[in-house]
Amino acid sequence: MSSSMVAKRYALALLQIAKEKQLLGVMLEDLRVIKEVAGYTPELKAVLHSSKLTKETKKAVLSQAFASVNVYVLNTLLLLVDRQREDYLAAVADEFLALANEEMGVAEADVYSTRALSDAEREAVSAVFAAKVGKKALNIKNFVDSDLLGGLRLRIGNRIYDGSLRGKLDRLERKMLG
Repeated sequence: MSSSMVAKRYALALLQIAKEKQLLGVMLEDLRVIKEVAGYTPELKAVLHSSKLTKETKKAVLSQAFASVNVYVLNTLLLLVDRQREDYLAAVADEFLALANEEMGVAEADVYSTRALSDAEREAVSAVFAAKVGKKALNIKNFVDSDLLGGLRLRIGNRIYDGSLRGKLDRLERKMLG
């Protein structure tokens, strides 16, 4: 079975539990943390991939590292270890985040600007572009890119909206040369 299918099965089961127990927001935050920790902690990866450690030791490490997460999320992590699917930890978190965002009508957006956006600017961008992509809201990650010169560039899924001064100058240059 492909890795995305495995991850999706676990994520769907977690989503079903989250909806039944009305814990979607809590589990969403827990899995964001797990994704970040799994992605940026090489020591955790080393422990989980070690063939010298027993399942019980790996489960103890996970239980200690993620003691504050929801019990259903923790049990899913322990189940992944039991079934020797530790490699899927980040993939399950990714799948869950995607499914939960879809359930709530939220899209992930990368916003590139010349300076950090204020909360009011984030809200305005979210309101305008969420309607364009048919969502209720956008979960914005802001990246500062001084090469833009001004304006914004957004990436929502596989769509790119370029309202930057750099983008306009590049389009003008292509028009003049072509």
